[in-house]
Amino acid sequence: MNHPGELIIEPRNGQPADACVIILHGLGADGRDFEPLVPALPLPDDAAVRFILPHAPRLPVTVNGGMTMPAWYDIKEMSLDRQIDEAQLLVSAERIQAMVREQIEHGIDSRRIILAGFSQGGAVAYQAALSFEAPLGGLLALSTYFATADSVTLSEANRELPIEVHHGSFDPVVPESLGRAGYDRVLTLGYPAHYRRYPMAHALCPQQISDIGRWLAERLAR
Repeated sequence: MNHPGELIIEPRNGQPADACVIILHGLGADGRDFEPLVPALPLPDDAAVRFILPHAPRLPVTVNGGMTMPAWYDIKEMSLDRQIDEAQLLVSAERIQAMVREQIEHGIDSRRIILAGFSQGGAVAYQAALSFEAPLGGLLALSTYFATADSVTLSEANRELPIEVHHGSFDPVVPESLGRAGYDRVLTLGYPAHYRRYPMAHALCPQQISDIGRWLAERLAR
């Protein structure tokens, strides 16, 4: 099941996986960026969770002078509204949905699959999760924004999807106002969502890692 476009970490206890968490990195990074997070999560010893850390393709990014780098989609203008290449975002979201289907084909219940994304990866995770045709276990949106809030076709299968939104109060890359706007939007759409704010910049902090571990354990408890 290993592919060159993704890093797969099998359950730490050696048991066959019965759950899966897919984590999408941010602009300019790759799947290895979140590799240290996996062993740091305070999950139960009996948790049999497979983590998939995909690598974004290399694309020219307009706001970085057209430089080619790992990116889920092009960002055309770094305004508060974030002008992006939505077609590229949709292609990335469809790729993640294909990964979810592959996990289902290998015996993982869709309700035990969680999508998570940081920054640019979070925008893809919003799209992929809320439009997926089968019920998922949750969506974790980290220091990100809901780029397709006005265009996404919502799946009825995921109308009750639990959404956890985290953002840093000192984020200079994705202003907290964008993270909060995404959270407010999913609340307006009727999703059970929760917002956590941390005194940090565009990163993860120890308290947040602890909170992520607890949230994942709650979502994946048998």
